[in-house]
Amino acid sequence: MNEKKWWLISAVISVALLMLLSYQWIRMNTYEVARTELVDESMTSAYLQKNWERALGEYGYASQPTLKIKTGVYIQSLKFSNASDVELSGYIWQRYQDGVHDAIKPSQSEVGFVLPEQVNSGDTVAPREVYRVSADGEEVIGWYFESIIRQPFEYRLYPFDHKTVWLRMWHYDFSKNIVLVPDFDAYQSTAPGSVFGIERNIVLGTWNRESTYFDYKHSSYDTDFGIENYIGQKNFPELHFNIVVKRKFENAFIIYLLPIVLVATLLFAALLTVSKQPELINKHGFNTSGFIGACSALFFVVMLAHIQLREQFSGSGIVYMEYFYILMYVFLVAAVVNTYIFSVGIARWLTLIHYRDNLIPKLAYWPSTLITIILITEVNMN
Repeated sequence: MNEKKWWLISAVISVALLMLLSYQWIRMNTYEVARTELVDESMTSAYLQKNWERALGEYGYASQPTLKIKTGVYIQSLKFSNASDVELSGYIWQRYQDGVHDAIKPSQSEVGFVLPEQVNSGDTVAPREVYRVSADGEEVIGWYFESIIRQPFEYRLYPFDHKTVWLRMWHYDFSKNIVLVPDFDAYQSTAPGSVFGIERNIVLGTWNRESTYFDYKHSSYDTDFGIENYIGQKNFPELHFNIVVKRKFENAFIIYLLPIVLVATLLFAALLTVSKQPELINKHGFNTSGFIGACSALFFVVMLAHIQLREQFSGSGIVYMEYFYILMYVFLVAAVVNTYIFSVGIARWLTLIHYRDNLIPKLAYWPSTLITIILITEVNMN
């Protein structure tokens, strides 16, 4: 078979592998998560009855009825300050029914909620009451808050990652059997997949809004916080307001992936110049030292980009995109070794290298690159 047909086969295989890789990326970019999403008041009541109120007797708190406080959230700004901290600001309000919640209603100087995952900062503004309205036998109290929330985010699939930013809330008198419930009536729609409780024109930088929802997460503690008969020590339902955001792939592609693609292309172009034919050597100016020098320059380009990426996820494990840099290191070393063995003429038994003017490494470059990336992607997806 002549050389042109081999190049055609290599190109066809590469295109097919690229299509397969694109399909894998589409699958990686699909967000699926099991969640106990609360969509209305009846569902919330049924959930609490099944998962909390029925268990009060076996926990020894049957004599303490559950007080429910309707609570709503509206987020005006959201910013990822580092790999584990999120800056949030907005409003939290609560509804206190006259004659039912009088004993636990916060005064003018008190804040009716606690954000247990808040990290103190010199720039953080303490929650402050902004309105208190009485109507129809209840009092609505609203507070403006700014908070830095620390959460264990997962970046393994970067840049195809999704994040669920949650705001975890307690009632300020958390020693009692007081459960916060979502104030569904305050929103136009809380249906599954809808976006509510967040500024429509919020600036999220490299993220897009996907959905928001309320749910409960049950927490147990190995301490009673020094409070006698602390009811929230075991399996207590804590209200969470969740914001699902999706990373903008194009930003990461331009900043981190595009340089890798260009380096891979330049390495392939340099590999095409490798030859022992005098006319091709004169035409391309190939020599071993020049090839090694070019690979050294490409190595520093990859290394600097890798360092920049690694600085973003210093506290995380290896993220998906890092494998592209690691793969490029391997290919740069392999290209230098291949070129040196071929040009010096050693190890003549290595037909893979010496066959027809180093043809096999040139033909296999893109298929082997794409196959490796596909295997890495498949491992990360599972």
